[in-house]
Amino acid sequence: MDSLIDFASTNWSYYTIPVAFSLCMAPHLYSIKLAGKNHDLAPRKTEEHCAKDTTIDKQIVRRISRAKAASTNGFETLGLYAAAVVAANVARVPNARLNKLTVLYLLSRALYVYTYVVLQDNARAALLRVGVWFGGIGLIMALFTAAGKAVNAVGAV
Repeated sequence: MDSLIDFASTNWSYYTIPVAFSLCMAPHLYSIKLAGKNHDLAPRKTEEHCAKDTTIDKQIVRRISRAKAASTNGFETLGLYAAAVVAANVARVPNARLNKLTVLYLLSRALYVYTYVVLQDNARAALLRVGVWFGGIGLIMALFTAAGKAVNAVGAV
């Protein structure tokens, strides 16, 4: 069965880097929306301000905190992901493999953000979040591994 997207003829991988960046920004923007305002003078203290604000429900405060953490986590891994995409491209990993790994990574990040921000209202979902995070890291490592295999198949780049 053919996929809906032709992964083999076009290299979409570089386009996934700005999408990955957007997936890092999305929970941050969501936290601002939940907080009701952006604390422009001290944006890194939004959680602290919200925790002290007695008009905000504690469950919402926890969700704001998780959204900020999901955003931070995404930015912490974004450089590694971008490096993996570049390495795989330089090594000439076939488009089909490259595109599938990068799209799966984006899906893993979207699922991670949803799992962390929304599903963590139930603490039993913590293992799911951890599993999804490891899955995303595994996809990054798969990109590096594919790059290494491609380089070794044709000799040094």
